[in-house]
Amino acid sequence: MPIFIYNSLTKKKEEFLPLHPPQVNIYTCGVTVYDKCHIGHARSLYIFGVIRSYLQKRGYQVTFVRNITDIDDKIINRARESGTGWDEVADKYIASYYEDIKRLGIARADREPKATENIPDMVKHIEGLIRGGYAYESGGDVYFNVRSFKDYGKLSGQSIDQMISGVRIDPGENKKDALDFALWKKSKEGEPSWDSPWGKGRPGWHIECSVMSAKFLETKTLDIHAGGRDLIFPHHENEIAQAEALTGKQFARYWIHHGLLTINGQKMAKSLGNFITIKDFLSKYNPDILKLFFLSAHYSHPIDYTEEKIEAAGKQLKSLRDFFGRVEQLSAGKKAGRESSTLKDELDSIENNFLSAMDDDFNMPQALGWVFELLNKGNQRIAKGAIADSAHIRTKLVELLKVFGIQVRIEGGADLPASLNVEAFEDVKLQESVDRKIQERKEARENKDFKRADEIRKELEETGIILEDTSSGTIWRKK
Repeated sequence: MPIFIYNSLTKKKEEFLPLHPPQVNIYTCGVTVYDKCHIGHARSLYIFGVIRSYLQKRGYQVTFVRNITDIDDKIINRARESGTGWDEVADKYIASYYEDIKRLGIARADREPKATENIPDMVKHIEGLIRGGYAYESGGDVYFNVRSFKDYGKLSGQSIDQMISGVRIDPGENKKDALDFALWKKSKEGEPSWDSPWGKGRPGWHIECSVMSAKFLETKTLDIHAGGRDLIFPHHENEIAQAEALTGKQFARYWIHHGLLTINGQKMAKSLGNFITIKDFLSKYNPDILKLFFLSAHYSHPIDYTEEKIEAAGKQLKSLRDFFGRVEQLSAGKKAGRESSTLKDELDSIENNFLSAMDDDFNMPQALGWVFELLNKGNQRIAKGAIADSAHIRTKLVELLKVFGIQVRIEGGADLPASLNVEAFEDVKLQESVDRKIQERKEARENKDFKRADEIRKELEETGIILEDTSSGTIWRKK
């Protein structure tokens, strides 16, 4: 089955045809490390992680590069505010970023290069643009001549006339045209600087991505370039211009852009008091709740964060926990039987529907719907006492959840989705205590002491334990 991707460059859905299958190279814009990462960053990190994971499931050998911008005006300003060095600010928030993705359970990219480690390559690229007549030096700064690149605007869909109406030359800029953008900035007094043919300075923001994507993916043409919708103009537009002007080749075949995140219908901002860092979220919630929230909307659409939506995602997570817990109790110490032919057909059908949804521009909400359809079938099998079938359904759920970054781990003797943290099995003493009560209740019922059996049920319910009688025996879960 082919995969179709909505390409922001052509403004249409296209069959995904990488240059050198099964190899696929992906570049995505990473974080600028001047502050803690927020949940908007988390959406970008997570969504492109899922796309990477799915392409791997479909047999592609993916090389994934995500940069780190560790020199920028914002970093310099934060250093001034805090009275520390710019490199100390960068190091602090790089460490914070890696802590966040580890706690979220998001894999690192294959390479995560820092801008400051690749400045000689950027200087070489800029020299090539000057030689080709696409850039010019002015007072120690170097600018890209936008009008020299005839295809400028092809990603954002804007004409030169549309662009020029909204730009101006700021004081201190030496560019010839308001549309031109900086490739190299002359350093001001007290700012970090590197040597170059044009004097001491530092690279502009846009040049780092063009250079590092080509360098670390070892290609002049990327299969996929990804990022947030807010980066289309000017960042990604400028990347295309400065890359294609030098190489004469298409910079990226497919452009994927995710929608932005708002909080209760408003843009996230510290001034509005609705700025939620990843650390803030994880201090209150399980990371998989955030993942399930992100999966509720198509990656290309905006998504609005509300407590009601987080509560709904929490209920979804609980339903997964409950099912895995029940299967574990019912199948403990028993050999897994062979799945029925009817179940095999159902599993194959659901998996095919899952794949079809993901093949259609990574339709994660629809694919997640099939995961919960499978969960419903698992609960139905438990109610009927079909333990072998429910165990096979659990195995298939583990496989599909893995695509969404909910990995498998061994906990309490069972294969469980990582980070689902099935709490009923984290406390062995609780397990043993409840099992004793269940046995006591069973004996009471066998002796027709139904009053005592009801008392045991109520005692457990008061401690937050719910008993469920099935055709295969009594199971329990936390309220």
